[in-house]
Amino acid sequence: MIRVVLFDLDGVIRHFDPQYAADVESRHGLPGGTLEGIAFARPLIDAVTTGRISRAEWIRQVGDRAGDVLAAEEWGSQPAYLDVAVLELAGEVRSLGLRTAVLTNGTDTIPAEVAALGIAERFDAIFNSADIGFAKPDVRAFRHVCEALDAAPDEVFFTDDSASKLVGADSLSMHTHLFEGVEGLRARLTATGVRV
Repeated sequence: MIRVVLFDLDGVIRHFDPQYAADVESRHGLPGGTLEGIAFARPLIDAVTTGRISRAEWIRQVGDRAGDVLAAEEWGSQPAYLDVAVLELAGEVRSLGLRTAVLTNGTDTIPAEVAALGIAERFDAIFNSADIGFAKPDVRAFRHVCEALDAAPDEVFFTDDSASKLVGADSLSMHTHLFEGVEGLRARLTATGVRV
């Protein structure tokens, strides 16, 4: 029986406009995809999402490698918007007496970002890989969540917009769902016995 519904943050609850990055690169004369190609390449992304470097240092290194620190800083301040329908669904889940939580591959600024978004009170817990020291799909990140919430893996339903991030949860026998929209998520929850 599902006792916890665990959500990814970016790509599920919080979204960014891909055109923003393209516009920054265009204004700075950088080839399309340069900044994200550097920012999300290993080992740099692993260093920031496991707390070994700060977000500020991550942005600085992206700028250094791109040859344009100002472009990187502008890219790093891109606005985000919330998926209201997902937040409403999370509220429905809580109204059933289940716990809801977030597990994000984040940086040291996630607490401030969550506060600015005003979503902390909508979930029972928010887990940040930079605090845990392990990032999805590392099974240790998922084990940390289960231990903190006192839930067995098979009592947890996890949704993420990246199939690769589901692997660690799958290996622990969590219920998983590749997020492609709120209606699909609702249908999958219902199929696993969460009557939303």
